[in-house]
Amino acid sequence: MKIFIKSACAAFVLTVIYSLIPFQAECADISDEVFRLHILANSDSTDDQNLKLKVRDRVLEYTEDLFENAQSREEAEALVSENLQSITNVAYEEVLSNGYDYTVTSEITNMYFTTRYYDSYTLPPGMYDALRITIGEGEGCNWWCVMYPSICISSAQEQEDKAKEVFDDEQYDIVTSNDYEYKFKIVEIFEKISSTLSKVL
Repeated sequence: MKIFIKSACAAFVLTVIYSLIPFQAECADISDEVFRLHILANSDSTDDQNLKLKVRDRVLEYTEDLFENAQSREEAEALVSENLQSITNVAYEEVLSNGYDYTVTSEITNMYFTTRYYDSYTLPPGMYDALRITIGEGEGCNWWCVMYPSICISSAQEQEDKAKEVFDDEQYDIVTSNDYEYKFKIVEIFEKISSTLSKVL
């Protein structure tokens, strides 16, 4: 009986793993289509957190015009790379205009994001390229969103239109449906285990 139970459990685990392989691959494809924004506030004070949001709005306003003709994540990322100093200047000007003298640094990085739930869409966990902006000490709560496609502060209809331009039908279903929450959690668990094992090995 114990052997049967162990065999059944092993079969169940293998079934779950194999069923997730296509889904995990689709999530990886989604991350390849997306360029994200990551802003670190100076601190968790109310003023610093409000400043972070003002910097966010100013940067997104600037880059939305920048991305007007971008047709892919690669093009959007290249535009950010070419205009990184200008974007930093825009963020810094917003800091100064609000009466602060914090430094502002910007960099393009590849970093891990857990599942992120937004108003009308969800981004699966995984490694994403992102513009990281650090305000002052960068010790406050972070803020994440999507720079490309530009759906951070767009209206619901604009978000839908822009997402459909970038994602194929299956990817679009994943980021807009509420049916994949448990799969996102399992993918996160597997990725954490894989990351831990890779460090040990």
